[in-house]
Amino acid sequence: MHQLTQQLKSGTMEILEVPFPVLQKRHVLVRNHFSVISTGTEGKTVTDARKGYLAKALSRQKEVKQVIEMIKSNGLIPTYKMVMNKLEAPSPLGYSTAGEVIEVAEDVNDFKVGDLVACGGAPHADIVSVPVNLCVKIPQEIPLDQAAFSTLAAIAIQGIRQANLKMGENCLIVGMGLLGQLTYKILEASGIHPIGIDISEEQIALSKQAGVSHVFNRNNDDIEDTIMHFTHGYGTDAVIITAATSSNDPVEFAGVITRHKAKVVIVGAVPTGFSRKNYYQKELELLMSCSYGPGRYDANYEEKGIDYPIGYVRWTEKRNMQSYIDLLSAKRLDISSLITHTFSLPEAPKAYDMILQKNESYIGILIRYSEEETLKRKIDLAPVSVEANYPNVAFIGAGSFAQASLLPNMKGLCTFIGITTKSGTTARHIANKFNFSFCTPDSEEIFKNDVINTVFITTRHNLHAENVIQAIKNNKHVFVEKPLALNLEELEEIRLEYEKALENSTAKHVMVGFNRRFSPAVKKVMSFFEKDQPKSIQIRVNAGALPVDHWVNDIHVGGGRVVGEVCHFIDLAMFLSGSKIVSVYANALSDPHKLNNTVSINLEMENKSIASVNYYSNGNKFVPKEEVEIFCGGNIAQIHDFKTLMYFSKNKKKYKFRGQDKGHSTEVKEFLKSVRDGTKCPISFEEAYISSLATFKVLESLAQGRKIIL
Repeated sequence: MHQLTQQLKSGTMEILEVPFPVLQKRHVLVRNHFSVISTGTEGKTVTDARKGYLAKALSRQKEVKQVIEMIKSNGLIPTYKMVMNKLEAPSPLGYSTAGEVIEVAEDVNDFKVGDLVACGGAPHADIVSVPVNLCVKIPQEIPLDQAAFSTLAAIAIQGIRQANLKMGENCLIVGMGLLGQLTYKILEASGIHPIGIDISEEQIALSKQAGVSHVFNRNNDDIEDTIMHFTHGYGTDAVIITAATSSNDPVEFAGVITRHKAKVVIVGAVPTGFSRKNYYQKELELLMSCSYGPGRYDANYEEKGIDYPIGYVRWTEKRNMQSYIDLLSAKRLDISSLITHTFSLPEAPKAYDMILQKNESYIGILIRYSEEETLKRKIDLAPVSVEANYPNVAFIGAGSFAQASLLPNMKGLCTFIGITTKSGTTARHIANKFNFSFCTPDSEEIFKNDVINTVFITTRHNLHAENVIQAIKNNKHVFVEKPLALNLEELEEIRLEYEKALENSTAKHVMVGFNRRFSPAVKKVMSFFEKDQPKSIQIRVNAGALPVDHWVNDIHVGGGRVVGEVCHFIDLAMFLSGSKIVSVYANALSDPHKLNNTVSINLEMENKSIASVNYYSNGNKFVPKEEVEIFCGGNIAQIHDFKTLMYFSKNKKKYKFRGQDKGHSTEVKEFLKSVRDGTKCPISFEEAYISSLATFKVLESLAQGRKIIL
């Protein structure tokens, strides 16, 4: 299949051949017939991408500040590599499409293969994966080119709902681009009297050609009189601002032209600063309209398909999209006059050139997709020569961490064979960059491939266990990023499968990415002390806060920060002690969301070592993130953020490392070497299991308020 992408670094556009997207739970695969170019949102994205670095920085000052903070914590070179990787990756465009369902997930009952559907959030591509709550059925009689506007129409409808207009009332629309004209036509179809203004004579002329009757130039000397006459002298019942501008004029003018107690709704991108007088004296309401409607930016709604009860949330993203389709179906709305251009997918870059160069007049721009072309699910690239006992590697998942910390350190130490990621665009980009032989949407194709002997699993946490089990069943070495499993039940399933493989003499390496064991600082510390000598260990992690709705905090996806992150430090404490964990006792700072993100953990080891792991999400970013202290036999070792090491013995010694090194490079090199040489795994399955078990026992201790014996 093909997808339109652009590179954020240069703005270069490309029609890229990519594998199908992965069909996730509560999703459907749709073969697009049409998609709509959002000339405002996408036009700005493309414009920014084609700017130089300085201009990019000026237009994205928030991101620049984030990069500066990252440099302070991670160093210049790692941050530079991460930023450049982001800029060089192909980025999808688009979010409003229509097509035919070609596949449904097992847990989807709302749709079937062959249904015609309108989709929200889907890019310009032959095949898209769409969550059920962003997908609505299209009756056969509705033209698919008009149905493709459903997401943009939902944005307009949500603005109208915020205005709370009733039949017979009137509304001023500020900004008569595509979104403004959609708003006008939907208001008209709903029994509301719309009037539009714009500062562009060209846009006004286009609006009139599209059948918009009442549209005027904002800069006309008599514009206030015109609007007052239209509203019988009362002023408008509502103003919906669909313009995009840095000027305060839309909000200021809305205050002038509205009646008392009216509503001003911001749909477009405009500043909200305004003079107090009109808003105060008229008691106006200034409201923001959030994109397609309730459900937007809520992962439970958009990704998991959990709907809001209609009795409590009457209009959601999906119901707004459905409202638009219903208007088309009832023939109360016809937007064919808004469609000024249609490009085939191979011609799509020309559409963006037209938008940026403004060498033609346009309103609605469509991309049309071939319905006859046979599309490839899997993309085969250059074949590679392989050796049976060499690490022949596949990746399942490959987000920012894998791209920055794992893949670059594996070059020359293995042969990259196959890759699958949620996004086909990401899979193809990584396949090109690291010379993978193929990219595919099907992980089963990786597990059944006889050439692949090693699988790296770097998906979100909820997919770790099922992929580890499949790797074990198919006799693959497996490296899985922490955590090994999301809960105790999954952990026990993995243990049973691994033991079964041991009995059948088919067991391969199963290693968890507990990288801090491999840092130069930790390796040096281990040379100071006898392994079996009892130690007192203190680990303090100034982790910082995460948004409550971050996926790591989702118990069903990330498992929470104890499972997803604290496991690292539990494993490190066990490794430093040189002995197995035998008991766990934990306390957590109370918080209203019950996330247990600030936690103090006491561990006891079989060799009588003790350790405390203090993981704090309520600290300050100006304090170093990770501090480790080991007390043993009158000596003390202190690791400061994995950058320096102090050792206090007969003399004081300081060791400084080349930047911050948390062991990622050494970790993968030692793992791949063990696969190549047939030697034991750098972290045994037993150790990974105990560290993981102790992590889940932390949650048990928090729940029961007592020490838990392993």
